[in-house]
This record gives sequence, structure tokens and C-alpha cells, in this order.
Amino acid sequence: MSKINPGVDSYLAVGCGRCPLGGTAECKVHTWPAELQQLRMILLECGLTEEVKWSVPCYTWENNNVAIMSAFKEYASISFFKGSLLKDPHGILEKPGENSQAARLFKFTDVEKIIELEPVIKDYIHEAIEIEKAGLKVEFKKNPEPLPEELEKKFEEDPAFQAAFEALTPGRQRGYILYFSQPKQSKTRESRIEKYVEKIFEGKGFHDR
Repeated sequence: MSKINPGVDSYLAVGCGRCPLGGTAECKVHTWPAELQQLRMILLECGLTEEVKWSVPCYTWENNNVAIMSAFKEYASISFFKGSLLKDPHGILEKPGENSQAARLFKFTDVEKIIELEPVIKDYIHEAIEIEKAGLKVEFKKNPEPLPEELEKKFEEDPAFQAAFEALTPGRQRGYILYFSQPKQSKTRESRIEKYVEKIFEGKGFHDR
């Protein structure tokens, strides 16, 4: 088993701290404590390096990002950075959002299901490691709803934010994309994105309170 990172212990204890619910009983991390612990052990047993990036647990192979572990309102997940390249023989990977091109994830709401699928999950993780060893890349196609450059940059800098954005309903995603794209100045577009980061992490749409 790989070495445990104390930063992930902190994440499991108080959450990522990226939204106002961090450190409270309402934090999404506390909805899935057993599921997250079980997923963590599986990831560590596959020989990945446990790190904390973008305030969430990130698992790497020779400094290459392989997967992140996250808690959402409705599920706990392992999200593969290049999941679209996985063969998925069991048909259990899902897109975080309708327009997701690279990321694919496992969604779990039951620790018993994780234990049952542990050999399968490990097979997928090992395949993801082989993808990194082979240096394979995802070929991106243009989204039907063009993303503002500033949002794409934010996704590159913060995959946890991208995962939260792509977990929104297509309608909520489109609402944000249209709002973020409106200003002519790049600085204003960046400002709008930063203003709504917390709301997106809470799973809320542009008009939600």
C-alpha cells in the first residue's frame, strides 16, 4: 500500500473548505465517510501516490494525475482524468456532464457496493496507470456550447472545479457559460467566474439561492 498523506486525513475530517459548508456537519464529505475511506484504501493499494491538489485528494503516478476522489451531494466518486480512454467493459463509468470529453467517474452511494466491485475498480485504476505509462492523450473536440477561454483556463488550473461544474445539470452549465461569456473584457469574465466558484461547488445554478 502507498503512503498515506496527512492532508487527505484533514480532508476527510473537515472537508475541502472550498464552500461555506467546509468544517460543518453539512459538508458533503460527511455524507459519505465510509465510502470515501473505502475508495481511498483501494486507490492506495493500487500503488498511486496520494496528494492533495485543488483542495481534494488527488492520486498520481510518477507526477502524472490519474484520478481525484470527491464528495458530491448525491454520491462519492473516483474521477479519472483520462477516463474516456478507459475501455469500460462493465459499462459503469459515467460522464460528469453532458459535454465531458476526458473525465469519467464511478459514482457510489453504498460502501457495500464498493467492496463488491473492488476487483473491478482496481482493474480500471491499473488500466488508467497503463494509459499514463504509454503517454496517451485525449483528443478534444469543440463543445457545441463554446466555453469562454477563461473558463477553460480555470478548468486546467483546477480539475476539482471542473468536476463540480460538469456535475451540474446541462441547463445550469449552459446558464453559467452564457453569463461568463457576455463581458467583452477578459478580466471581467474572470471576475464573474471567481464570483460563482463557491456556488458551483455547492451544486447550485446561476439563479439558485
